[in-house]
Amino acid sequence: MTKKTKSTSDAAAILHRRYFQGKPDPLKVLDEARANDEVGRKIFQLRTKAGLTQAQLGKLIGTTASVISRLEAADYDGHSLAMLRRIAAALNQRVEIRFLPIRRTAKRDEASNNPHAIV
Repeated sequence: MTKKTKSTSDAAAILHRRYFQGKPDPLKVLDEARANDEVGRKIFQLRTKAGLTQAQLGKLIGTTASVISRLEAADYDGHSLAMLRRIAAALNQRVEIRFLPIRRTAKRDEASNNPHAIV
């Protein structure tokens, strides 16, 4: 007997079920993309709140507007801690890093109880 899922018209829920639910590799990619997007958005928010253009922020930290544009892009994955600290200092902020537990899947949980499992 297969388990019926609740019907929905929510596009995000449908896409999640179809492409991500129960699939750890795509979920990992999605989590990384979300983290990159979050960093870019935060840089943008702090810069605009300070009333600075990309060129002005770039000048403050010794780089160009195109580098700031790249750092603010949702798909950029090369954020370095050194650069984030330079941006934070220029905007009178500090960088805080948190480590959070990884969401575990039922399959991984089962495998962790089996010392011979390859996950």
